Amino acid sequence: MSSQKKIGLALGSGSARGLSHIGIIKELSKLGIEPDIVCGTSVGAMVGAAYVKGNMKGLEEWALSLTKLDVAKFVDINTSMKGFVDVQRFHTFLNDYIASDDDNIETLSKIFASVATDMYSGREIWMTEGSLIQAVWSSMSFPGLFPAIRNDGRWLTDGGLVNPVPVSVCRALGADIVIAVNLNGDIVGRHLDKTGINEIEKKQKIGITQKLSELVKEYTNLPFSNDSEPEEEAPSLLNAIAASVNITQDRITRSRMAGDPADIVISPKLGQIGLLELYRAKEAIEEGERCVQRNSSELEYILDSMLNR
Repeated sequence: MSSQKKIGLALGSGSARGLSHIGIIKELSKLGIEPDIVCGTSVGAMVGAAYVKGNMKGLEEWALSLTKLDVAKFVDINTSMKGFVDVQRFHTFLNDYIASDDDNIETLSKIFASVATDMYSGREIWMTEGSLIQAVWSSMSFPGLFPAIRNDGRWLTDGGLVNPVPVSVCRALGADIVIAVNLNGDIVGRHLDKTGINEIEKKQKIGITQKLSELVKEYTNLPFSNDSEPEEEAPSLLNAIAASVNITQDRITRSRMAGDPADIVISPKLGQIGLLELYRAKEAIEEGERCVQRNSSELEYILDSMLNR
C-alpha cells in the first residue's frame, strides 16, 4: 500500500496473549497493510521488534513448538527475590529470535519505539534509539517476573503500567493513521480457574511454594503451618499478580484510549489465556488472524478513505 501518509501499528501489552500479534501482523500483510511505524508495549515491543528485524517466521516457529515444560524452564526461583524469570535463558531467547545485542533502533528499516516505566518517578519512557534488545527488555520487565532494568541512569519496568496500547507514541512519531491492538478488553476476572491442574503443574506449584516459604521463614519470625487447609484454595502467587496487573491495565487502557483514540482498534478475544501460558501460542496466533479477518472490511474501508483524502 503506497501513500505519503504513514500508518502506525500500536501493539499492546498482554503477556502470553501477545503472541496473537504474530497472527495479526500476518493477516494485515495479506491485506496489503505494511505499517511504517511500529510501537509496542511489553510483549507488543517484543513481537514488534521481531517484525521490524524480519524475524517473525522464526519467532512463530519457536512459539508453536513450546510445551508446558519449555515454559517452566524459564522460571528460576532464587534467593535474590528480584524476579522469577531465568534472565540468562531469556537473554539467549531474545538473541536467537528477536535481535542481536549489536542491533540499534536507529538502523532499522521502519520507525520503532517501545514503552517502559521509570520505576521511581512513574514516568512513561519512550525507547526510540539505542539498543533494540534493551528497548524490548525494559518494556517487558513485568513486576514480579523480571528484575527492573538499569538504562540511562533509570530503573525501568513494564510499560504496560503506564501505556498498555501505545497509540500516543505512534502519533508522536508521525503516524497519520493508527491501527491499535488491544489485548486487555476481556481479561478482568479471567484465567483464575482452580480446576484442571495436571501433575507437572502440581509439582511446579509445590516446588515454588516450598522455596518461597523457606525464603519467607528466613527473613521473618512468622510461623507457617499446613496443619489446616482452607476449603477453597487462594489464588496462586502468579495468578494474584496477573489478576492485579490485569485490573490495572484494563483501567489504564480504557483511559488512555479514550484520550488517544486509534483510527482502528483490533481486540482479539483471549481472556482465557493466562499470564505464562505461552504454550497456547497456536490459539493466540489463530485468534489474531481471525480478529483481522472479522474486521477486514472495516480495515479496508477506513484505510482507503483516509489514505485517499
